Amino acid sequence: MTKKIMVKTVFLLLTCLMVSCKKDNKEPDVAQQKPVDYLNESSEDFNNRMEWWRDAKFGMFIHWGPYAVLGGTYKGKKIDGIGEWIMDKAPIPVKEYEQTAAMEFKPFQFNADEWARLMKNAGMKYVVITSKHHDGFALWDSKVSSYDIIDFTTFQRDILKELSEACKKQDIKFSLYYSIMDWHHPQAQGNNYPDYNVKREETRTNPEFPDYYEKYMKPQLKELIENYDPEILWFDGEWISDYTHQMGQELYQYIRELKPSIIINNRVDKGRKSMQGMNKDDMDYAGDFGTPEQEILVNASDLDWESCMTMNKTWGYKSYDQDWKSTETLLHNLVDAVSKGGNYLLNVGPKPDGTIPKPSVVRLNEIGDWLETNGEALYETEKLKENYKEGEFLRYTKQKGENVYYGIFLKTPEKKMVLTMVKPKENSEIYILGHPEPLEWKYSDETGLVIEVPKSTLESLDVSYAWVFKIIGEERMHI
Repeated sequence: MTKKIMVKTVFLLLTCLMVSCKKDNKEPDVAQQKPVDYLNESSEDFNNRMEWWRDAKFGMFIHWGPYAVLGGTYKGKKIDGIGEWIMDKAPIPVKEYEQTAAMEFKPFQFNADEWARLMKNAGMKYVVITSKHHDGFALWDSKVSSYDIIDFTTFQRDILKELSEACKKQDIKFSLYYSIMDWHHPQAQGNNYPDYNVKREETRTNPEFPDYYEKYMKPQLKELIENYDPEILWFDGEWISDYTHQMGQELYQYIRELKPSIIINNRVDKGRKSMQGMNKDDMDYAGDFGTPEQEILVNASDLDWESCMTMNKTWGYKSYDQDWKSTETLLHNLVDAVSKGGNYLLNVGPKPDGTIPKPSVVRLNEIGDWLETNGEALYETEKLKENYKEGEFLRYTKQKGENVYYGIFLKTPEKKMVLTMVKPKENSEIYILGHPEPLEWKYSDETGLVIEVPKSTLESLDVSYAWVFKIIGEERMHI
């Protein structure tokens, strides 16, 4: 063998060895890796994922769709019940609802930037809008169905696309509601006229529902996640007998695989205890937070929860529902929920033309004015370990990770305010938010904290509805 041939042979052997080593050191194929079990997430991962939501405290719920066209009235008759349920409550056949409501949904005055600015001005940190409610109509250009805002109306604009982009400009977390129940789809509840809703105690089923679940519902959810990148998926309609606990568990895993950081409410599964909103304790249910509806938990909870509530009686627009809650009531609800460790999701029901009713706008701006001065008592706070309230008109919160406490009075403070649940740090200063000068105070274990509130201080404040005292100190336990 010549020297030249020997060199070539050695070179070839070294090359083969290098290739073999590269193959051996190659990263494992992602497809072959064991999938993450999101149903058994670690506490650390769960807390990291939920952090922004826990800090946010206040969001907007939007119920909007073809039902707004009817505004609570069908064939000249005012229909009982909430506005978005008119298809079931009237009741209205599928084809007739398509013609009288869906085809007539033309909200040409819809301005996504105006909506997002309103959220921002109101002090809201996130929004949840109905991508598809029980009537089955989609507010986006769905490739799975033609029953949507692009293919079924002359409006020809993707509402979700416009609003998601507008929310990004205002640093509002964009999120989506999706109804599991569907009164339009024949493989779901579309054949149930005149009684579309399958109540919790009923056993009516559609044998084709598993096909709807796999070939319609899951593909639509995939579209929503991939096209609009929602931070929360907020499910509803899970009570129907067609939908099972197994489906809920599987759907939670499916969605988290599409977007691991997404937050999903407990209505993805079958554990919710009716309007009280928290899960039953008979088994493990999927979902990241409880959903009390039109109520606030009676007491504080260590679990994650969010109270969703209307400003009047209805979620979806009803032209004659003028039973508006006062700004004071809405704000007190927000304070009450946060003091108990929860979030507050406040609803608006836009009109069919795309505008938000003026009474809603007025109330949201007034809440925003209050939060501009007092927001630090709610955002990025946590509930106290033992005492969320003292008497009827005082609620407490605590700055997250700090020894800063807030006493929030739900009526005008008196000249001397007594707080017994917080002990101030010696020689510290106590303020009423909105006023630059510290207040006089004294403390004893027997009487608690006594704060002097001069009349001139209250008169100088541009504050209504609730007054906040900021205290550096510690919580008094077991008293």
